[in-house]
Amino acid sequence: MQNDVSINIITKALLARRVEEKLLELYSLNLLNGTIHTCIGEEFSGAVITECLEKGDSIFSNHRCHGHFLSFTDDVEGLLAEIMGKESGICAGRGGSQHLCKDNFYSNGIQGGILPLAAGLALSRKMKKNNKISVVFIGDGTLGEGMVYESMNLASKWELPLFIVVENNFYSQSTTQNETLAGDIQTRAKAFNIYSEQGSTWEWEELYFKAKKMVDYVREECRPALLQIDTYRLKAHSKGDDFRPREVLEVYEKKDPLNKLMQNEVELFNRINVEVCERVEKALKVAQSSDMAKGNFKQTTYNTLPTKWEEIKEQKVRLVKALNDVMKDIMKEHENSLFIGEDVKSPYGGTFKVSQDLSYLYGERVRNTPIAEGVITGIGAGLALDGFVPMVEIMFGDFTTLAFDQILNHACKFRYMYNGQVSPNLIVRTPMGGRRGYGPTHSQTLDRHFMGIPGLRMIAINHLINPASLYKKLVEESQDCTLVIENKLLYPKYIKTNYPDGFKAYCSDEKYPTILIKPELAKPYVTIVGYGGMSDIIIKAMERLFIDHDIIAQAIIPTQIYPMNFQPLIDSIPKGTIVVVVEEGQGFAAFGTEVIAQIVEKAPNHIHKFIRIQPKDIAIPTAVHLEQEALPGVEQIIGEIVKGVDEEQ
Repeated sequence: MQNDVSINIITKALLARRVEEKLLELYSLNLLNGTIHTCIGEEFSGAVITECLEKGDSIFSNHRCHGHFLSFTDDVEGLLAEIMGKESGICAGRGGSQHLCKDNFYSNGIQGGILPLAAGLALSRKMKKNNKISVVFIGDGTLGEGMVYESMNLASKWELPLFIVVENNFYSQSTTQNETLAGDIQTRAKAFNIYSEQGSTWEWEELYFKAKKMVDYVREECRPALLQIDTYRLKAHSKGDDFRPREVLEVYEKKDPLNKLMQNEVELFNRINVEVCERVEKALKVAQSSDMAKGNFKQTTYNTLPTKWEEIKEQKVRLVKALNDVMKDIMKEHENSLFIGEDVKSPYGGTFKVSQDLSYLYGERVRNTPIAEGVITGIGAGLALDGFVPMVEIMFGDFTTLAFDQILNHACKFRYMYNGQVSPNLIVRTPMGGRRGYGPTHSQTLDRHFMGIPGLRMIAINHLINPASLYKKLVEESQDCTLVIENKLLYPKYIKTNYPDGFKAYCSDEKYPTILIKPELAKPYVTIVGYGGMSDIIIKAMERLFIDHDIIAQAIIPTQIYPMNFQPLIDSIPKGTIVVVVEEGQGFAAFGTEVIAQIVEKAPNHIHKFIRIQPKDIAIPTAVHLEQEALPGVEQIIGEIVKGVDEEQ
């Protein structure tokens, strides 16, 4: 090994140790809050790997990320300031110890969840043909996560330039490996036809040559590889939670490469140590003198001026055809767009045929995936980090639960958590809703579980306006993750062009508009609020209410259901009327609850009466007659409204 490479590696390792020792000291003095996960004893892992990389390569890490970060960026000042909650921190104090981002370095605290993103960014590098690779560090404890194997499978199948580094320290927090790990680590990689090797931080010079060979392989062959690095953590998992026998620790303290260098290479070690300690102290003084982080908490705000409405004029086209057309337009106009999902390539073209013919037109930008909703979504988020706009199809809305972690703990957090350094525009689209006889696990409306996630936008497609403008705005203007709900019952229906006699449809001037269907001349006594697939049922109920019961109603159908602008709703409801909220998802702590709460807060004397119509509190049955009974329908809406009106008269 060349001397300068050796010195670089030692310097990186010693810098990581001295910084983390300082962090533990600050924590003991109550100058830091939260927690600190140190890599003391493992530093040569990050030091060696980063010495093999090129500018433009990326690293993904986890909760124990300081050593990786320092070896990759050399930013001591930014790291200390970040952990101390200072404005000058690399993420302005928002990420703290576990959630770091700078110059192609990303870390997050969820075990295994970062691996699909690393694979997604590796796919981006492959598609851009820039000869850059994606590196991801995981611990041996993370091998219990299914997301690891989903990612290995796709990385191998798609031949991605992904380098997986498993830091094997024989413990998962306080649990020994022999209690949790079956088989051996490298066999897991080989099962996916992934090239693997084993090394250790105790033989760090040999590890360098092995890592360099593997990095070159990943770069030149555009194939994944896995390197198992045996190592040992000399300090507690976090702060003081260490129950390992002292006699075992002493063995590894003697083996520790930095401790051995301190004893055997005194002059070299002391020279490097003096320089490193001076850097750490200087960085600490800079961080201590910096301003505390500012929250910059930006709550979602809306224009409170009266809503402007424009009458809807739409062409006659089936909703599924309109969706297919806009996907073709987007992929033609935006070369950075991709379409990813299960069975989306033609001739099948997706379960509901939204992606029909896309793969014929756009080749590798349309990709079939395994049944692995979590990794599909994570790969989409990784692509989005690098400037792509992926449209990820989850075959049924029920399966979004399998992607929940990638949405909640990753894609939606990045823009704020990393202080705006990235703006991953990920579009996850999925069909939801029942009435097709698909039964308890393929018919649910689960949007309530996603409402209220900061950084997530939720769009509910209806058949009242063409979805083309909505999707084009998402692709061209969004900086956040978006979940688009497409009710499967609406796919074959035509975008509505005719309304009950005496009624007209209007569209608000919002980016993702609210639809208002109201009588032309009379004042409505009832306002029905719903979204998505309920739109068709609500309109039918309105017509029957007028014809059969002489009750004049209007409908308000929002397109963006979270964050939702309630101003068009408030503007459109006449005082002293009845508001009826209809939803297909379970009603407890859901859309209808929020609508009523917002109206009461914003217009407390506005509404005379509220009626909530929601499904039965059961799993959705498969039998047609039972499903019809379980979900809100035209007859139930009419019955509840007639009853409510009669009670007021």
